[in-house]
Amino acid sequence: MDALAFLRADHESVLGMLEALDEVPHSGEGAGLGARNDMVTTLVMAESQHEAVEEQFFWPAVRRTVEGGDELADHGVAQEDAAKRILQMLEDGEAGDPVFEQALARFIEAAREHIEFEQAQVWPRVREAMTAADLEALGEKMAQAKPMAPTRPHPQTPSDPAVLKTVGMAAAAVDKVRDKISGRDEKKPPQAPPA
Repeated sequence: MDALAFLRADHESVLGMLEALDEVPHSGEGAGLGARNDMVTTLVMAESQHEAVEEQFFWPAVRRTVEGGDELADHGVAQEDAAKRILQMLEDGEAGDPVFEQALARFIEAAREHIEFEQAQVWPRVREAMTAADLEALGEKMAQAKPMAPTRPHPQTPSDPAVLKTVGMAAAAVDKVRDKISGRDEKKPPQAPPA
């Protein structure tokens, strides 16, 4: 699968979750808040995996191949690092709590800005700089890595590809055990089938 098609599918999934969260009640009690918590858990899992894969593979490719790629990657990774801190607040909070709801509102705005930045400013330059074969190979690497990526934000882990491929893999293994024991794995986002 082409790397940009892979990322577009993730972005569309996340944007769909953000729109759905706009529809679910964020005050009161009962099923609405439970559904909101479940949706946010799915969002946290999806975003954690997406960001880990981007930081391991996509941003290093941008740095290597795109003129001005370091600046683009620095900006994108900084956005993702800020998002991880907000995702951790969501992971630790509960729907309906004012701090949680403020964090969610900030995350929704930041996620939309980040997606717009990538799609409008980064992707066109990546498409120019990389061959179709290179984009295909990069997409395959990302698709293979995503199911094994961490399902929690880990804001303290450096966004360095080498660290993510070592420490990040250990964190992902612990995440998956914790997800299984807690039942959280039932809320994991659907994975795209391998291309």
